[in-house]
This record gives sequence, structure tokens and C-alpha cells, in this order.
Amino acid sequence: MALLDELASLLGDDLLLDDVARHSRARDTWPRSEFDQWQGQLVLPAAVAAPSSTEQLAAAVQLCRSHGMPMIPRGAGSGCVGGVLASSDSVMISTERLSGLAWLDPVDGLAAFGAGTMGIDAENRVRQDGFTIGHWPQSIEISSVGGWVATRASGQYSTAYSNIEDIVYAVEAVLPDGSIYRSRPTPRASAGPDLRELLLGSEGTLGIITEVTFSLRPLPEPGVRQAFHFEDMSAGIDAVRSVIVPGWRPPVVRLYDAGESRRHFRDHLPKGRCMGIFLHEGPPGHAALEAAAVAELCQAGSGEPADPGVVDHWFEHRNTVPTWTELFEQGLVADTIEVATSWGRLGQLYTAVIEAISAVPTVIAATAHTSHAYQSGANLYFTIAAQPSDPDQYQSVYDACWAAAMQAATDCGAGISHHHGIGRVRRPWMTDELGDAGVKVLRAVKAALDPDNLMNPGVLIPD
Repeated sequence: MALLDELASLLGDDLLLDDVARHSRARDTWPRSEFDQWQGQLVLPAAVAAPSSTEQLAAAVQLCRSHGMPMIPRGAGSGCVGGVLASSDSVMISTERLSGLAWLDPVDGLAAFGAGTMGIDAENRVRQDGFTIGHWPQSIEISSVGGWVATRASGQYSTAYSNIEDIVYAVEAVLPDGSIYRSRPTPRASAGPDLRELLLGSEGTLGIITEVTFSLRPLPEPGVRQAFHFEDMSAGIDAVRSVIVPGWRPPVVRLYDAGESRRHFRDHLPKGRCMGIFLHEGPPGHAALEAAAVAELCQAGSGEPADPGVVDHWFEHRNTVPTWTELFEQGLVADTIEVATSWGRLGQLYTAVIEAISAVPTVIAATAHTSHAYQSGANLYFTIAAQPSDPDQYQSVYDACWAAAMQAATDCGAGISHHHGIGRVRRPWMTDELGDAGVKVLRAVKAALDPDNLMNPGVLIPD
């Protein structure tokens, strides 16, 4: 293939053609594509391009475009909604070699990293200088900072430290025509629409993130941890709302329904009750003050104090989850689905989605927690498990669970994704999310930047 010869001339050893390299980078962690791999049906890309510089990546994009070759941008492959999935006629463009600290300014509290830098490496590096990025997704050890931006991610400390869109100070990206865009590094601008927002959450359809500059925070003092359990989700939601609306912002605020509370904390609360856990931290004196106020509000909402050790337990095990393949081998189909809505609709949304998923044949569990709270609402993060009798039913049951959850969420007026993104799995509901006019705008932007639809086709943007 002429294109591969030209890419080899450009990239040298940064062009990966062997089966092992192509296989290990052919997908993200979407259960559907992991199922295909488990069944021996995974499709490999024609090649993996892993440039070592932004300029080299831009040249690779230009070559692919000149040959009409689809390009699949890939960070670390930790996404879970099918945003990265190879076709045999595509080139996977990996940012894995665009890694490491570019610079750190302790006066301005800024640090720039190559997009392929793993999240935990970036966090550990800024901690050496007394800072934190403040973004701690469950996937921090297996996700890249560029992936955080491309998927518009959220971390476990978001209630205090905000989501990725508020932590990113500037971005560099290669656009679908191979040109390089660099946003101006400024704390705020009133200079027309913020073009960074086109890239935040674009999932590789409008460009490839190559460098990210973060606004950092000083490392906080050791925090205060506490927990309370509530009669039901409604009482717990009311308590969390009573904390957030007056302005308290614990970095970690998590409320688990009875099913998840039983699974995670069974020895620390009566059966049927819902556990809420809190972490308080900040500048000197802040954590103790906030913890006292939150304790008063939770107990005023009929919350019963629980052993603070349950918060320690959560921190120790928060990133420990089985792989989808391990579940397939046990005869289980599972996934997580996160949505968001206003406080007034949150209880209705919880009930509607749980009932909708539970009605799908072979579903054996549908549970939820809320883990990101805002002035006017919060998210819900659902976990589903089904046990079809035949592996041939796995994908149809999986699709039915998603359809039930999305329909229930849209019927409640909820947002269809809080932080995992759209990928392929949510794409059919993007018109419900954006409306006809919104989809028209998104398609127009795509057509202007990528008229041949070569950059991550099949993702995000509905047909």
C-alpha cells in the first residue's frame, strides 16, 4: 500500500505494523468490542501511527487525508463507549509517544503535558512541586490526559475541583486537514466562541489533542473523612442537596443506593439503607469547618453517622474492578451508564432507569449511586448485570439494557451522558440530547473541518 510506504518514510519506527501492536491498540474498553475480542472477531487497523512530535503527527494526518484513509485517534484506550474501534481500512493514530512534562510554571500554577501522558504520571509529577491537577477519574492509571479532554471527562473530586473543561487552561491539537491549532493561554477571554470547546468532548472527530496545559491547585492539607447512612435514596439525595446548595463543596460526595451500599459496605449499615461518604479538604482550617457543617446538615436530614473507616475502604478499593472478559467468563453481561439531571428530577430519574433496566429479560441487578454534585443537580451512575443463558444473546441483551436506560433518561429530560462520552453506544440518542437544530450545527462543524469524514467516522455524530 502506497500510504504505508509514505508513512514508513515519515515515521520510521513510529509506524507499527506487527499484529501484536495492531491488536493491542484496535479498541477501547467498550464491552461490545471486548466481547468481539473474546469471540476472536476483533478487526485490526491497517497500521498504527505513533508519532513522536506534534509536527510529525500533523504530517501523518496530511498523508492519510491525501489517500482518503480513515483515521482513528487513540490515547490510552481506556474509554468505555466505543469511541476507539478500528476498521481494516483505517490507520490508528496514537498519541502514546507524545508524553511527559513540557513545562511547569509554579508562579502561575500551570503545567503542560504531552497528550499521551498517563494521568497518574501527570498527577505524580506536579505533586513533586506541591500541586495537584485535581482530576482523579477512576481510570487515572490507565487513561491519558489527551483522552480526558477528548471525552470531556470528570474525576472523583469534581464537586470541589470541577470537571476537565474547567481545569484545562490551553490545548494544542492537529485538525483534520493537518493544521495545528493552539489556543491562547489566558485565564479567560471575550473573543468570540471559545474554540477549545470544539475539541473538548469531540472524541477525535474534529481533531487530535497533542498537548494539554492544566491550571493547577496547591496540594491541600490532609482531609477529614466521614460517612452517614440514610433511609432511602430520596432522603440521601435531599441531604446531599442541602449540603451543595448553600455552597459547601466537599471534593468527594458519593451516595449509594441500598443495593450498592449492601455490596460495598454491608458490615457498616443496616440492610436497605443508603450510604453517603464525604471527603473534606482545602486550605488550613477549611476541612474541619466544612465537615462540621456537613455533619449537621446530614443529621438534620435523618442521616445516621457511620464508621469513617468506610471512606478509607472506598479509597483503598475505588479503582479495583473486574474486566468485562472476566464477567463474560462467568456468564454475565455488565456495564455502567451515567446520566445527569436537576435536583428536582433526580429521584424520578433514579426510579425510572432502575425500573426500565430491571424489566429487560435476564437482568439480575440494576443499582446506582451519585458521585458528582452541582449547584442545580447531580449525576446518577448505574451499574447493570444480566445473565443470559446463551452467549449468542449477550449483545442483544446488552443493547436492550442500553436502549431501556436511554429511553427512560430522555423521557425524564435528563442528559444522556455525564462523563463517559458518546462514542458509538450513545450515538443513536444524540438527536434527543441536542435536538434537530443542535445536530445540524454539529454536522455543519464536522463538514467544515472534515468534509470527507475521515477523522473517527462512526463516532459521536449521528447519521
